[in-house]
Amino acid sequence: MKPIWIFRHVAHEGPGYLADVLNRNGIDYIVIEVDNGAPIPTDTHGSAGLVFMGGPMSVNDELAWIDAELALIRLAVDQKLPILGHCLGGQLISKALSGTIDANHCKEIGWMDVERINNPIAQDWLGELPQLFEVFHWHGEKFSIPEQADCILKSDHCDHQAFAFDNVLALQCHVEMTLEAVPAWADAGAAEVTQPSPTVQSKTQMMENLAPRVKAQQRIADALYTRWLQPLLNPNK
Repeated sequence: MKPIWIFRHVAHEGPGYLADVLNRNGIDYIVIEVDNGAPIPTDTHGSAGLVFMGGPMSVNDELAWIDAELALIRLAVDQKLPILGHCLGGQLISKALSGTIDANHCKEIGWMDVERINNPIAQDWLGELPQLFEVFHWHGEKFSIPEQADCILKSDHCDHQAFAFDNVLALQCHVEMTLEAVPAWADAGAAEVTQPSPTVQSKTQMMENLAPRVKAQQRIADALYTRWLQPLLNPNK
């Protein structure tokens, strides 16, 4: 099987738990270190699917690699390749498909609940996951839902937490977190969490009950990632 390409935009926001899932399923992957100047491919030859990770930048920033990634996403959508986006990555998918990315009315940083939407696409992607479950967040912007997609998750403070269609899944939240990632992110983004609020947690708050929280979220991630990988794991279905 061809490898999955994972686009990393900042050093501390790598594939995280997704790498564990891919390794467990015997799926090869290549991390394309955009933050280190790696070029963005102009075609999808040699790739089984595309994954776009997060980052502190905005998709509305004037960065050369953003336009290149948007073009690659459009090409991959046309080719029906599996595409997965986390936070910034989800926003890239939205923008590539003529969506808009604007400031959310508040930042969401830390552990907070999301709620599933009641529609057939959500049922397909979320399966037996509960109506409400906790995930990790770190964002100040939000995406609109592209015309061909359906929203599948929302939260009290952000009505668009995920959308899906065909082999495409875009997440505003971060289900890729590991035990090591949470404190690393809190340190890297320390300036954003100096004034905790109902939607912004301090590092101390993020670290409370960390092991069971990460374990619970990884069960959520297992369901989402396994569904996303279906075209590769069961190509005849």
